[in-house]
Order: sequence, then structure tokens, then C-alpha cells
Amino acid sequence: MSICGLDFGTSNTTLGTIEGHAPVLVALEATQTTIPSAMFYEVDGGVLIGRKAVETYVEGAPGRLMRSLKSVLGTSLIDETTRLGRARVSFRDVIAYYLGAVKRRAEQATARELREVVHGRPVHFVDNAPDADRKAEDTLRTIAQGIGFDEVTFQFEPIAAALDYERQITSEEVALIADIGGGTSDFSIVRLGPERHGKVDRAADILANDGVRIGGTDFDRQLSLGVIMPLFGFRSAMKRPGLDVPSSYFHDLATWSSINRMYDPRVMADIRQVRQEASEPELLDRLIRVVHEQRGHTLAMEVEEAKIALSEQRRADIPLEWVTPGLGADISRPDLVSHTKQLADRIAARINNCLIQAGLAAGDIDSVFLTGGSVKLAHVRNTIVKAVPSARIVEGDIFGAVGKGLTLEALRRYGPAN
Repeated sequence: MSICGLDFGTSNTTLGTIEGHAPVLVALEATQTTIPSAMFYEVDGGVLIGRKAVETYVEGAPGRLMRSLKSVLGTSLIDETTRLGRARVSFRDVIAYYLGAVKRRAEQATARELREVVHGRPVHFVDNAPDADRKAEDTLRTIAQGIGFDEVTFQFEPIAAALDYERQITSEEVALIADIGGGTSDFSIVRLGPERHGKVDRAADILANDGVRIGGTDFDRQLSLGVIMPLFGFRSAMKRPGLDVPSSYFHDLATWSSINRMYDPRVMADIRQVRQEASEPELLDRLIRVVHEQRGHTLAMEVEEAKIALSEQRRADIPLEWVTPGLGADISRPDLVSHTKQLADRIAARINNCLIQAGLAAGDIDSVFLTGGSVKLAHVRNTIVKAVPSARIVEGDIFGAVGKGLTLEALRRYGPAN
């Protein structure tokens, strides 16, 4: 069959096809079924994607790394261009290249041409902006058609995760699906059951759907701003009383999708001028080194690695010797919680919205199905569990549930019986 489900994520991407009657994720990078949503543009014009892109950047090869590609959908950045070597390339073309490469790899691995796709999408690409949300989906549809898909439809990511979960239950239940990804947090309340699994129209089983544009990259940003960026001058004073060093540099450097803005020569000129007027110019010297060497993504990756480590241990070190000898940061789990608690609380608040939409009480939820990489963060998980304390907690395929569910939906929409 030429059908597939495509989960283009902020951090990682998966693509599934049908083998027999079951969804199977395709190996997109060696034996790995997940591939980082990352690209590296080499100075000689070559383009790498996935782990190879990240590894090449970390090894110090000259070029340009781009990550969190999905996060520009629904924003003004999608209509802008970015400098890659001597040329400027639109963000639309960047995403199209990445998704086209993923499609080609899947076709090579499965020895079949993929023509119909169910694309995953968050409940809201952009919060409280219906026009921007529609534009984001339209953009993704146009890109998918441009890379060779004849039929392109969409399914909400938490609904897709619900379809994957439904395959493992033996009786009917009302489930809260929590998909906490790299860029968005989405919730659905769905009535599931083995007898419902084969129904063509599941609209009546979807009791509520809500989400917020908060995900793992937002936790990275807040942790970076709270712990790392002060080492580079964030919130430090200028010589002129009452003024701080401009904060925009640090917000861009702490935000995956904005890091490359810092490499504009005009930004470096501005920072050098600010350094002359800063009370602690040595902090700005560190910032200048990061920008000059285009190592912003190195900082971001080190923060991300520390965040992930704190999901399993109480402390994590961020080595910054490459910036200044002896420089580093020791981060504790309480640091992570204190800097990101508001994000976790905002995520959990969407559960109450879903309960109101569905006309249900917390006690009416039989199970909570957790998927998405950010559910590993203990305080995020705890806020979700606290909202529905009597529900059974089910661990999903953290990185694969959505892709498998999208593939099941593709079978329903495009399969032989249709």
C-alpha cells in the first residue's frame, strides 16, 4: 500500500506504514525509527539531516545547524528567509527539504512509493489565533503536496495516540490522552474500546480536545534563561544607572528556532557596542565568543541534555570549559522545577478545560495515556496525575505512539476497503 502516517515533530519525526494490518514505524536513520528534526548545511553545499546533522555540528564542522523546524509554522518566520552560506533560503523550503528527505528514506526502506499521508498536527499550532492556526495547516499541506503526496489529510496528535492505545485495551473506557511533545502539549478525552476500534466514524467518541503551545523546547528555554544565560550577561547591569544589558540576545540564544538570528553580523556589532558600556564586560566576552564561533546550539543542547538527565537524577552538570576555563553550571531538580513550574501548571490547566468540554468530572476518567518526550519530566507528569488522581496511568510509546496512530488512521481513510 502507498499509505503512511507522518508525525513531523518539533524534536523528532516518525513515519509509519502498514504491514499486514498493523502499523509499523519505518527505520529512517540506520536502525532508528525516530529521526531528530534537525538539518545541517555544510559550507560546500551539502545538507545532512537527523543525528548525522547534530553530530557533524557537535564535531565542530563549519556550517549551519537548524533544529525545531516545526516551531516556525503559524509564525511570521515561515514567510522569511534565512542565510545559508552565500544564499538565502525560505523556511518553507527548509521544511520541504527535510520532509522530502524523510519521505525518500521511507520509500527506499519499504521499496514502495508513498502517495497518501495522514499528517499529525497539534490541537493548536498557535494559541488563540485561529487564522494563524489554519495558515500553519495549509502551509504543511502545501509542503506535503510539493514533495509528492497526492492525498494529504490531518489528524490531531493526541487522537492518533488514542488510536494506538486502543489496540491494547480489552474493555470500554474513557481515556485522557496526554501528548507532551517538544513544541506543544495536547490533550484529548476519548471513549475507547475494542468494539469501537473498527468504526469508520469516531467523531462521537471524541469528547474533548485542547492544547497549548508549550513543550520541551520551552522548558529548555526557561532553564537556560534561569541558569545559563546569566553567565553570559543576562540581567547584568550597564554602567548607566537603571539599565540592564538588552535581554533580546539571550532570549534568542535560549530559543531553538531563534538561535540563528544571533549570527547576523549586525548582532555581533551591537553586542560589541553594548560590551563597551556594560558593568561586567567579561560576561559579554563570553557571549561574543559563543556568537563568533556560532555555538549557540551547543549551549542549547547542553541545557537539553541536563533537563533530560534531571528526569532520572537529582543533579546535572553543564560543562562550559569551551567558553572559559573553569566555567560550568551545576543544576538541580529543584532548579528545573522552580524555573519551569509555571509551564507545567499551564499544561495541566488544559486538562480542566477538557473535562469541562466533555461534561465530565475528574473521577470519570478511567485511564491516562502518556506519550511525548516531556512526560518524562517528573513535575510535568505529577501535575497531570494530580488532575485526575483516580485514573490508571498508562505509559505509551513515548516517541512512536502518535506515528503508529496516524498510520492506523491512514489505513482507515485510504485503505483497500475505502
